[in-house]
Amino acid sequence: MTLLLAGDIGGTKTNLLLAIAEAPDRLQPLYQASFASAAYSDLVPMVQEFLAAAQPTESRSPVVACFGIAGPVVAGRAQLTNLPWHLSETRLAAELGIPKVALINDFAAIAYGLPGLTDADQVVIQTGEADPAAPIAILGAGTGLGEGFIIPTTQGRQVFSSEGSHADFAPQTELESELLHFLRDFYEIEHVSVERVVSGQGIAAIYAFLRDRQPEQENPALGAIATAWQTGDEQAPDLAAAVSQAALSDRDPLALQAMRIFVSAYGAEAGNLALKLLSYGGVYVAGGIAGKILPLLTDGTFLRAFQAKGRVQELLTRMPVTIVTNHEVGLIGAGLHAAAIAAQS
Repeated sequence: MTLLLAGDIGGTKTNLLLAIAEAPDRLQPLYQASFASAAYSDLVPMVQEFLAAAQPTESRSPVVACFGIAGPVVAGRAQLTNLPWHLSETRLAAELGIPKVALINDFAAIAYGLPGLTDADQVVIQTGEADPAAPIAILGAGTGLGEGFIIPTTQGRQVFSSEGSHADFAPQTELESELLHFLRDFYEIEHVSVERVVSGQGIAAIYAFLRDRQPEQENPALGAIATAWQTGDEQAPDLAAAVSQAALSDRDPLALQAMRIFVSAYGAEAGNLALKLLSYGGVYVAGGIAGKILPLLTDGTFLRAFQAKGRVQELLTRMPVTIVTNHEVGLIGAGLHAAAIAAQS
């Protein structure tokens, strides 16, 4: 059977998988490992380390590799948005000794992975009226924010990546307008993208904004983590994770307020993408954060913001909305796309 190498390459973590294809929508995993992306200067030494460790399990070499990249891919080349790596399909194939290497956007990988999910991997928060011939929208927050979409055709689904997360952040309340001004000053920038709010870095920035406004409400332990983050301490705990965990525990009102702003902005952006595509085929919310904050995404805040589009609100209520809880959907998609490439060779 054809040996495949799949990778989901993020700004924080990279997951790698050796597998064979059992069916068009199912992989048989052989060996898998995760790596801290920033600990490596390039993808090549990471993959070489991975393949060396996999040798006791699988002695053959992969025939096809496919990597989902957190950033735009143009003509087989990619520069990661949140990692200083410059990758190309031809260089990776030559240096890794793999005949065929494909680079795809990470949200294209998620799109390819959707058929490989089970019911246990997803939670439907709005049933809607699914149209199998209509576009499907995909977005998800992790280290950054990714977006993509699927267009059904008579030849099958066509997958497209997007850089919509770098479009303008659009405040919906007075508080969010204040947040916009805070972000401009904090980062010393003019253009504030939606990714600055709807992402892990966005959760941290929202909390920093709120602690400046309401210092009397801050939990001292969380405040210490936030101070370390704001001063650029690379050894500090993950502020976004600390804020989300504090909000889920329902013991920290400032953290809960930060997460409600985050979830509302998330829902609003999902609605923006859905309107632009008229995605009656469905809206899928993926990314590394979704499964970790599922109670906050299903309490109604996300869906209210998703639907709040004035005169066209009724259009949004017709679209199915699903939260993808399997954080490995991009890895599955890269593997399934590698299998499709192998089948065509």
